[in-house]
Amino acid sequence: MPYTPSGFFCDRLIRERERRDGEGSLNKPLRFNGQDFSALRQEYLTKKSLFEDESFPATVESLGFKELGHKSNKVKNIVWKRPKEICENPQFIVGGASRTDICQGDLGDCWLLAAIACLTLYEKLLYRVVPHEQSFSDGYGGIFHFQFWRYGDWVDVVIDDRIPTFNNQLVFTKSAERNEFWSALLEKAYAKLHGSYEALKGGNTTEAMEDFTGGVTEFYEMKEAPKELYKIMKKALERGSLMGCSIDSLVPARFETRTVTGLVKGHAYSVTAVEECKPSQHKESKVRLVRLRNPWGQVEWNGPWSDNSKEWTTLSKTEKEKLQHQSAEDGEFWMSFEDFKKNYTKIEICNLTPDALEDDKIHKWTVSVNEGRWVRGCSAGGCRNYPDTFWTNPQYRLRLLEEDDDPEDNEVGCTFVVALMQKNRRKERKMGANLFTIGFAIYEVPKEMHGNKQHMQKDFFLLTSSKARCKSYINLREVTQRFRLSPGEYVIVPSTYEPHQEGEFILRVFSEKKNTSEEIENRIEADHPVPAPASAGEESEEDQQFRTIFQEIAGDEREITASELKNVLNRVITRHKDLNTEGFSLESCRSMIALMDMDGTGRLNLQEFRHLWNKIKQWQGIFKHYNADQFGSINSYEMRNAVNDAGFRLNNQLYDIITMRYANENMNIDFDSFISCLVRLEAMFRAFQAFDQDGDGTIRLSVLEWLQLTMYA
Repeated sequence: MPYTPSGFFCDRLIRERERRDGEGSLNKPLRFNGQDFSALRQEYLTKKSLFEDESFPATVESLGFKELGHKSNKVKNIVWKRPKEICENPQFIVGGASRTDICQGDLGDCWLLAAIACLTLYEKLLYRVVPHEQSFSDGYGGIFHFQFWRYGDWVDVVIDDRIPTFNNQLVFTKSAERNEFWSALLEKAYAKLHGSYEALKGGNTTEAMEDFTGGVTEFYEMKEAPKELYKIMKKALERGSLMGCSIDSLVPARFETRTVTGLVKGHAYSVTAVEECKPSQHKESKVRLVRLRNPWGQVEWNGPWSDNSKEWTTLSKTEKEKLQHQSAEDGEFWMSFEDFKKNYTKIEICNLTPDALEDDKIHKWTVSVNEGRWVRGCSAGGCRNYPDTFWTNPQYRLRLLEEDDDPEDNEVGCTFVVALMQKNRRKERKMGANLFTIGFAIYEVPKEMHGNKQHMQKDFFLLTSSKARCKSYINLREVTQRFRLSPGEYVIVPSTYEPHQEGEFILRVFSEKKNTSEEIENRIEADHPVPAPASAGEESEEDQQFRTIFQEIAGDEREITASELKNVLNRVITRHKDLNTEGFSLESCRSMIALMDMDGTGRLNLQEFRHLWNKIKQWQGIFKHYNADQFGSINSYEMRNAVNDAGFRLNNQLYDIITMRYANENMNIDFDSFISCLVRLEAMFRAFQAFDQDGDGTIRLSVLEWLQLTMYA
């Protein structure tokens, strides 16, 4: 979807300011749609009426847009009801939140429900998402709230408790207890976050797991697992990570099938411990064990190291106590790491951010988070297969500062996980948006360029191979991969596979030891913001023609207006056939006068005109250099280099604005627009310098000064 500077960039500035004020943290979540749960609940308790959420109304629009839209027969008999209209004595949570509270309804969101089920195993994390001071008795006002992590911020989502029903039965998620509603209300809040229930159809469990924790998820197929998987799992648990595993089933996952070893196919287990022990018959080597939990609370592995297996008799009492071994049908059991790898097919590790972990004893990750966006025609360069535009993608400088404490197989290096997540594609699905195919590459920065925060240019990528990269470009919300590289400085380049695809993303880096990552933002400056005096050298034939034309049009007043300037310039510019231009517009000429008008008359005298013409000639030369095809325009990606050659150093946000403001629908910039852009840049740099009396790079303007400056520029 297109963005506008007045919309997107103002919103971005507001978000950055909120973060500086601590907004968006776990302790101070953002209010989704600006709704304050406490204030709204108090308002409706005072009014003695029940809350009705106008921002997510009990209508078809909240159900969906296609299969659950206006034209669907599925929605005709759906009635929105509050729990007290559905059953007697409704409860928010009955006897603690558990897996059996989550039963799938007529919506393809099993991925979400599996994540909720996993979350019930971690009470502290669950009650951050599901605040448990809520009920249908004390302080009931028909209003509830839930908290989710959303692209770098925690948000508090308020809902009313009207839920879709059919024949007085819940249509979507429900609990095995007919009078329990926390899971149905959580699903509604998540649907509101994404725009509708239908937006939740189809997904990956890791997506919801991250939205419940703010973590970064790694996914491994056992047959392709890295050789250091045991170490990865052990370190993950030391860092408070959530870990789940499963066994692929040939039949759909809902048909869970039990094997002869007591394991269940198509079923999610959680990993709760990874340990080593030394049986008495093993004189030298230790046995590596994994402890798992079946969320059912029963049905366990019956092979080696199961609860009552003979292997436990080989351990000392101390070893058994260390492993907290007990024989009980509680769904929790041990098995050897080798049996674990043989029997399970997938493992997911959700690494949590430090703010999600309260225990000071836990070895926490170092996390860097960066927001970015790909803009068509400017910073949406596509993958390495498109060398002419790849370099224009956003770039992030990564500094790995410390090596791991215990390198594997004597390999030195820094372990880190890179996660690239595209934003808002699920919410925009009703407008036809699909997930982009995304990925990233990592390049080592030469030592002579360390500390240089300039955007790497095209030649660097043409001559340099990537040091590491994601396994593949894929159309998932997030692409994640673990790496180990030597300490040093690197550039991460996130991109879509195809160029010209516009969207927002966040790039996160989790590392075991200290790292820093930041977007490479060129320092904003201009070489010549102050006009230089006109050259006193000999006039060229073209200069003499201009003087003659100027005096002819200016007459006795010796000054020309914007309309007269348009005539002067276009009489000469049209002789340059290689520019293929229709000439300057009146608006462009007004901007030129605003740039050169030193005495505030709204006109140009000969000296001001001469200086303007010298500048136009300089900029014309730059334009011709990049107008290689002689079609009279510059490709918007090349505009970066052209602006740089003209003496302006800008950052990605400003290049984005230039593209949106001056490029045509084909992402090309014609001569008139090119000159207009440079005129505006020089005028604004000069104005800023005039106000920045102390040279600290910041200015303060009144509303009048701001309007005077922007209206005349």
